[in-house]
Amino acid sequence: MTIKELLIEADAIQVGVTESDWQKVIQLAATPLIENGYISANYGQAVIENTLNHGAYYVFDEGVAIPHARPECGVKRNCFSLVLLEKPIRFAESEAADIVIMFGAQDSNAHIEEGIRAIISLLDNDERMAKLRAANSKEEVVALL
Repeated sequence: MTIKELLIEADAIQVGVTESDWQKVIQLAATPLIENGYISANYGQAVIENTLNHGAYYVFDEGVAIPHARPECGVKRNCFSLVLLEKPIRFAESEAADIVIMFGAQDSNAHIEEGIRAIISLLDNDERMAKLRAANSKEEVVALL
């Protein structure tokens, strides 16, 4: 399945989110995935603890955060969640990000290869990124994907 299909299936697109606490953003991103059985309830906390211990290595210069944890931290099915923030925020001591794409992969290979590759190909387009940031609804986001 594509990122678009997984986001739609999990109903995991949140647009226009106003939140300044990065830990709450992680939990917000995890919520639809927990509710729909893709990850266990402790996955979001595992991402937070990982960030506190190792830093926010998943934040990129383009203002994109890709928080994730290891498969054994509670991934039940491969999944993605997208949160578009109204204003960029810092994750721990990172650069600020306003596009948050949480993903969970059932195994380490899928985790690296499928997840990261799919996200990079999605975001490797400046025009698409600008339109994504300007989106006002889930439907607009889906149309861009």
